[in-house]
Amino acid sequence: MIDQATIDRINETARIEEVVSDYVTLRKRGVNMLGLCPFHNEKTPSFTVSPAKGIFKCFGCGKGGNSVHFIMEHEQLSYYDALRFLAKKYNIEIVERELSAEEQAIHSDRESMFLVNEFAQKYFADILHNHIDGKAIGLSYFRERGFRDDIIKKFQLGYCLDDKDRLTRAALKAGYNKEYLIKTGLTLENETNQSLYDRFRGRVMFPVHSLSGKVIAFGGRILKKDDKKAKYVNSPESEIYHKSNELYGIYYAKQAIVREDRCYLVEGYTDVISMHQSGIENVVASSGTSLTSGQIRLIHRFTENITVIYDGDAAGIKASIRGIDLLLEEGLNVKVLLLPAGEDPDSFAKSNNASDFIEYVQKNSSDFIRFKTSLLLEDTGNDPIKRAGLITDIVRSISLIPNHIIRAEYVKECSTLLNVQEQVLYHEINKLKGKEREKNWSQQQQESIQSINIPNEQQDLKTENIIGAGKFEAEERNILEMLIRYGNHVLYYTDVENKTFKTVGTYILEELESDSIRFLNETYASLLEEYKLHHEEENFVAERFFLHHTDNKISMVAADLIAEKYTLSKVHSKIKKVEPDSERLLELVPRIVFELKNSVIIDQIRQKLLELKEANENKDNEKMAEIMQEMSLLEQVKKQLSKTLGERIIIKL
Repeated sequence: MIDQATIDRINETARIEEVVSDYVTLRKRGVNMLGLCPFHNEKTPSFTVSPAKGIFKCFGCGKGGNSVHFIMEHEQLSYYDALRFLAKKYNIEIVERELSAEEQAIHSDRESMFLVNEFAQKYFADILHNHIDGKAIGLSYFRERGFRDDIIKKFQLGYCLDDKDRLTRAALKAGYNKEYLIKTGLTLENETNQSLYDRFRGRVMFPVHSLSGKVIAFGGRILKKDDKKAKYVNSPESEIYHKSNELYGIYYAKQAIVREDRCYLVEGYTDVISMHQSGIENVVASSGTSLTSGQIRLIHRFTENITVIYDGDAAGIKASIRGIDLLLEEGLNVKVLLLPAGEDPDSFAKSNNASDFIEYVQKNSSDFIRFKTSLLLEDTGNDPIKRAGLITDIVRSISLIPNHIIRAEYVKECSTLLNVQEQVLYHEINKLKGKEREKNWSQQQQESIQSINIPNEQQDLKTENIIGAGKFEAEERNILEMLIRYGNHVLYYTDVENKTFKTVGTYILEELESDSIRFLNETYASLLEEYKLHHEEENFVAERFFLHHTDNKISMVAADLIAEKYTLSKVHSKIKKVEPDSERLLELVPRIVFELKNSVIIDQIRQKLLELKEANENKDNEKMAEIMQEMSLLEQVKKQLSKTLGERIIIKL
């Protein structure tokens, strides 16, 4: 376990803007910073980072927290593993006792798989540089490809010996579990005799890294000529590797992509490595797969500008070009570069330095729509059917562009290139948009029908759970936000001459206690109890205390409350002149307390009405009289609260 002093040091050192900037491009917006959320798909930034408060908050998907929470969510790590991650980033030493056998056993599958991959990467690299076969076969291959030794080490390249199970035996001997060797795909198991063998034997190895630099998978290239074996073999899908969401080289490229505000997209591992060696680092590869939405969103976090680089193989371009429509749909500015015949990014980068390469890109790249039109026009000739098909294809691509102004510019350009009136193109675009809306509506209707197609008993239970979970939640959140933000502020002076006063925190706690009000939300209740215990301590600062609380649920709620404004009630919204909350505490604090009390009383009255209905059905006059007397008392309290709040409260039953 990590001691509290070390945790405090990590929290104090880890600057939220530095941590998040490793994954998201942030732009200054007033005192805060703004970017595209890494946790959900969005085209308009709603992800905010507050350096002053040390928190992040996405107002699109709702995720928020401090630096530790961000790493937990992004890297799917436990609380303590996220602390270790940040400690490593900031070179903070953590002294821990060794994990017991039992603790080792319950360590997460994900972390175990990362550890196995880390071992394999080091093993492959060691074989490449120190084993006779590794040097003679693997290292010789990389050097023949023109890769310098520093680049080979930078990308952690390696070699897997052409033995049946050399890696597997080494890993098992080092104490790694067979289960995780199989789960990562490093080892295969013969179903007949349960024998184990290495997946990548006889191949040079390309580790695939996550955004944070962890090895999540491998690609292996065979060096022998063997028609029966695939040229490349990749790690299978696993808990830590989803190919459709990863890009080769993103870990090494992310800072350069932000710096250059452009990403180059190529196809293979060696393309990326050669371009890095020539000085061009803002490059990633789709690793031979069709481009996916997940990969595009990964690029979109760092830039809106992308250049897709193709070699001279026209057939290959036509096969993959449809997938690039996804880039337009995600709102990226897409350019395409066609290299000279016989060249690919690997060979072209080796024969050109960075400045020459970039100059060639600037002179020869074109926007995607123009490129696609020119490419497909070659096949149409004078055939009107083929030409109509081309127009439909181009229009489909243009219709995917979310920005209306950019879409209009492309329509003008296409009208000129294809000699088709703009009105015709707009007509086709509107037809496609209409079909898409109809499809989405139909899908939503189907989902709605499915959602209500639940047996009555289950539906009732589901509704009951939802209502119970959210009862008084908004009112409880408002009170907690006041406590965390302004708990130690003076609410009013009880004796001006002697300068005695009542704080916001003391007032709220006394009001809740006077009516024996307890929070229903368990996490909110825990936070309130913690506040009661510590608020009178010297140097107690609620924001800092709760933001770095060891209970992850409490710290997440605190970050959320610090990031958001509390929910405005009907009463609150009537105030026309908006002033800073800190200057209106005497007005706001009693109001939010009374709003909670009022909601509690309304709920009690509703319960009494249900009891009254039941007593009436049972013709229990005595019970009815008792309930009506209780309701009368509640109504009196409610009227007093209504008067205090300045409005008449109407209960809709």
